Amino acid sequence: MAPNPFPVPQAEIDRLHARLDDTRWPDVPSGAGWSYGVPPDHLRELADHWRHRFDWRAVEERLAADSVVVDTPDHAGVHALYRRSTRSDAVPLLLVHGWPSTPADFLDLLGPLTEPGDAALPAFHVVAPSLPGFGFSGPTRDLGWDVDRHARCLADLMSALGHERFLAQGGDFGSMIAPEIARRDPGRVLGVHVNALVGAFPDVTADDPLAGLDDAGRARVAELDLTWAERSGYAAIQGTRPSTAGYAMTDSPVGLLAWHREWFVDYDPDTTGQTPVEPDAYLADVASFWFTRTAGSAMRLYKEVPASSFCETRPPSGVPTAVLNLLGDHGVRVFAERSHRVVRWTEHDRGGHFASLQAPDLLLDDLRAFAHSLGPDSGDRPVPQGGRVTGEQR
Repeated sequence: MAPNPFPVPQAEIDRLHARLDDTRWPDVPSGAGWSYGVPPDHLRELADHWRHRFDWRAVEERLAADSVVVDTPDHAGVHALYRRSTRSDAVPLLLVHGWPSTPADFLDLLGPLTEPGDAALPAFHVVAPSLPGFGFSGPTRDLGWDVDRHARCLADLMSALGHERFLAQGGDFGSMIAPEIARRDPGRVLGVHVNALVGAFPDVTADDPLAGLDDAGRARVAELDLTWAERSGYAAIQGTRPSTAGYAMTDSPVGLLAWHREWFVDYDPDTTGQTPVEPDAYLADVASFWFTRTAGSAMRLYKEVPASSFCETRPPSGVPTAVLNLLGDHGVRVFAERSHRVVRWTEHDRGGHFASLQAPDLLLDDLRAFAHSLGPDSGDRPVPQGGRVTGEQR
């Protein structure tokens, strides 16, 4: 049984501060802005905030209050935030993050999801795990952690916590893993809700990748192509040589800060319409990777998951699926319906890729509406004999 990962030793925090104080800053062309990557003035300000104002102990206290650590058959020590509702009609809800996120992204949602304060709104028992290899569920030390294996591990986690049936929600890589849990065992999953759907893209191996699209769909694909041409460098490296990049990310806090910052903002945050991610929320994720030395382990997900997985070629599970598209998302419904039973498709012109941080109200509203449409089902059963859980359960 794995020990609770908190608190992080004070010596590790002191070492981080010393490393931030001793940063070697590179030269950057004058006037480059965001066109060459994260600009130095932006990163220096963020690094200074990390060193002098960010309070890891405050974040750690919130994480520890709802943390459990569970041994599953495939991975010892899966960390998760786990908070139960006091409502007798609460439905178990699995929240699956992507890269470079952690369950810290969901901290502000735990209260509204478990205790909505209105009997007309659905309530949930929330389980928000760190993916194996990420943060306090890492590192992983063997190969093969693809979408299927992550799905199996998280299903085992829900079993260990005593939830036979549940809703699954996921964003980014979570939007691939959550539906895969439903494909593996559709009888267990009441419904799947996704945001930042990364798989609803054209199949470039098809004779006509854009077949069936209207003008709006074709425009969305064209916009995606332009965006991906500018922003895909990180994915190419992580999908081919994650270990090489992992050395730098594990050894340099500012290197890790810059690498992850690329994806937490548009290239020019002064002109984008996406909602900014607050520095403390972003740093909670970065610090989790730093203290656990899992930046390289997390990046391996891009190597383990083949590029073809982003083209929605798997068969639908038959489980009702809702898709939430926020500003900057490029999912196309025609493509999504190849691999999902889409019963709800919502579009908003604000927010961003990280729904729980950039538009938590929209995520809550859409998830609640979807859950309400499915009808009540508590999904609970007693924890099975031999289930292994550590940490406080709520």
